[in-house]
Amino acid sequence: MSASLSSAGAPHDPYAALRVPDYRRFLIGNTAANVGRQALDLAAAWQVYRWTDSPTALGLVGLANFLPYIVLALQAGHLADTVNRRRLIQATLAGSALVSVALALVSQWPELAGDWLPLRGVNAGILWVARFFEGAAHVNAAGFERPAVAVVFLLLLLGASIRTLGAPARASLVPLILPRERLANAITWSSSTFELTAMVGPALAGFLIHYTSYATVYAFDAVMGLTMAVLMLRIRYREPERKPEPRTWRTLGAGAGFIWRHKEILAASGLDLFAVLLGGAVALLPIYADKILGVGSIGLGWLRAAPSIGAVLMAMWLTHSRPMRRPGATMLWAVAAFGVVITIFGLSRWYWLSFAMLLLSGCLDNVSVVVRQSLVQLLTPDHLRGRVTAVNQIFIISSNELGSFRAGSMAGMFGPVVAAVAGGVGTVLVVIGVAALFPQLTRLGRLHELKPRE
Repeated sequence: MSASLSSAGAPHDPYAALRVPDYRRFLIGNTAANVGRQALDLAAAWQVYRWTDSPTALGLVGLANFLPYIVLALQAGHLADTVNRRRLIQATLAGSALVSVALALVSQWPELAGDWLPLRGVNAGILWVARFFEGAAHVNAAGFERPAVAVVFLLLLLGASIRTLGAPARASLVPLILPRERLANAITWSSSTFELTAMVGPALAGFLIHYTSYATVYAFDAVMGLTMAVLMLRIRYREPERKPEPRTWRTLGAGAGFIWRHKEILAASGLDLFAVLLGGAVALLPIYADKILGVGSIGLGWLRAAPSIGAVLMAMWLTHSRPMRRPGATMLWAVAAFGVVITIFGLSRWYWLSFAMLLLSGCLDNVSVVVRQSLVQLLTPDHLRGRVTAVNQIFIISSNELGSFRAGSMAGMFGPVVAAVAGGVGTVLVVIGVAALFPQLTRLGRLHELKPRE
C-alpha cells in the first residue's frame, strides 16, 4: 500500500517506527510475552470455571489480577522513574515465568497441593463470596474443596504482583527508544500487535487445552516471557534524566497530579475505564461458550480472539490512514458504538452473530486505545513518564479486572444476559456524561501535533 499524505502534505510512512532496529526487537519480545500472557489468562479462567462451575469464581480471577495493581502501582511507577528499566523489566519477567512454572506443576499434579489449613481458608473465602452472589442453593460446594483451587488463586495473585512492579517500566520504554516524530506511529503498531496477541494467545490456548493440558499453556507462557527477557539485552534506549527525589506521597502521586491537571488525559482515561468496566464481556465468555452457545474450549478460544481480530483490522487501517482530525470526538462516537454492539452480543443466541459483535467491539475499542495511549505518551515529560504510565495503567487494569469481577458477580446474581446488556447500556450513558463534563476532549487537535506539558 502506498504511503498517504499527512495534513501538511508530507508523505505518511506507515512503517516509520519499524525501521528502527531497537524498536523492532522490543516489539518482537513484547509480542512474545503478551501471547503467553493472553494464553495464560484464558487457561486460568477456563480452569477455575471448570473446577468450580461458578461465574463468581470466574469474576474473582479478575479481582486477583486487579488487587496487586491498586496496592503497588504507584510504587511501580516511582521505580520506573528511578531505577534501571532494563534490569527491572528482566527481573519481573523472570519472576513471572517462575510463577507460570508453578501453575503448570499444580495443574498437572493437583495432589501436590496438600490439604493444609491456610488453603482450606482461602477456599472457604471463595465459596462464601460465590454463595453471597449466587445463593447457596446454586453453588456446588464440592467444586471449592480441592486445595489446588486455592493454590491457583494464590499464584495468580503473586504473578499479578510481580507483573505490576515491571509494568510501568515496560509500558514507558517505547518513547525512550524512538525519535519523537515516530512515536505516534509506534503507538499504533504496539496497539495492533497487542491486539494480535490477544487474538493468537486465547485461540492457541483453546487448542492446547483441548489437545494437551492446562499445564502446557502455563509452560508456554514461561518460555515467552523469558524470550523477551533475553531480547532486552540487545535493546538500546536513552535513560531519562533523573532528578533525585525522596519517596514521599507527593512524589509517588506526581503522575496522578499530572493527569488531574490535564483534563484531556483524565477524560480519555476515565472514558476507557468505565466503558470497559461496564461493557467488557470477556469475563462472561466461558459462560456463554458453555451454557448459551455450547461451543466448548475451541469455540471459547475464538470468541475470546474475536475482539482482537477486529482491533488488529482497525489498527492496520489507522496505521495506513491520515491522522484523525478530531480524535476526541472520534473516541466518543467509537465508545458509544462499542456499548451498542456489546448489548447486541448479550442478547445473541447465535454463535456467528456473537462472534461478529465481539469483532466489531474490538474495532471500536482500538480507536479508544490509540487515542488514550497517544495522549499519555505524547503529553507526558520524560521525568514523569513512569508515574503517569502507572496511574494510566490503574485505569486500564481497573477497567479490565474490576470489569471481570463486575460481570462475573452480576452474572451470578442476575444471569449472564442481564450482566452483558446492562453493561452495554451503561457504556452509552457514560459516553454522554463524559462528553458533557469534559468538552476539552472534543476540542483536541491532531495527535501528531501534541507536545509534552509540564
